[in-house]
Amino acid sequence: MSQAIDLPRTVTREQKIRRVQWAVIVVWIGAILWLFPLAGALVTSLRSQEDISANGFWSIPQTLSLNNYQEAWGQAGISNYLGNSFIITLPALFGMLFLSSMSAYALIRFRFRLSRFFYFMFLAGMLLPFQILMLPVFRLSNQLGVYDTYWALILFHTAFQLGFCTFVLRNFMRTIPVSLFESAVIDGAGEFTIYRRIGLPLVVPALAALATLEFTWVFNDYLWALVLVSRNELKPVTTGLSTLFGQYINNWPLIVSGSLLATVPTLIVFFALQRYFIGGLTMGATKG
Repeated sequence: MSQAIDLPRTVTREQKIRRVQWAVIVVWIGAILWLFPLAGALVTSLRSQEDISANGFWSIPQTLSLNNYQEAWGQAGISNYLGNSFIITLPALFGMLFLSSMSAYALIRFRFRLSRFFYFMFLAGMLLPFQILMLPVFRLSNQLGVYDTYWALILFHTAFQLGFCTFVLRNFMRTIPVSLFESAVIDGAGEFTIYRRIGLPLVVPALAALATLEFTWVFNDYLWALVLVSRNELKPVTTGLSTLFGQYINNWPLIVSGSLLATVPTLIVFFALQRYFIGGLTMGATKG
């Protein structure tokens, strides 16, 4: 007996359009659900505490005002906390990108017996949960005399992020043709000149992607700022916001306003470097 052969069914144009429409609907629903808390925070920051206490969080606002932002920036000290965050983040970002780019260049350019061992050590540092380092890092910062200073956070973030940055930059540098380096050596260029004139310019997309990630990570860090800094005048914006709960325990619009102000720098950095973000990070993580 002859058996019927199942042929693959062709998808009509109408079915494709219907699938695309459903996909768009799902994306819009996801975007609305994702932005709903942000919209609620924006509305809360423009209301008064009296309005929220009388009518509740989910009531229609009676009045909207920017006074909470002005009070959070001045009286609550958000401007000082943001300044501390930049003092900590920018040197740490420069240090980790500079040192990791040099280590990645060395791992690519030089072949020595322990090169693979050092590379695996960088990878092992990425897999280590940083929570288990709280006590050793706290004791080390005391012994070095940097506890409760900017340097404690700068040095820790620089050291702890070297593994990930080196991993990404090494894989990205492996895509650079070796002939470029060899041509520079033939022309008499030194290794640092090759690194500065050839290596760095060709990994700008990866550096920009890492700068976006690491700036966000260090700027938004809360745990290590809580462990390594105790003086209020040195706290970054994350731990500085937590002090508002003690001073303004019932003033939720003020706290939300300060939190929204703290997100502005990371948004600016992301939008400024977004054209490098996806391409640079993907190439560095998949090639090589």
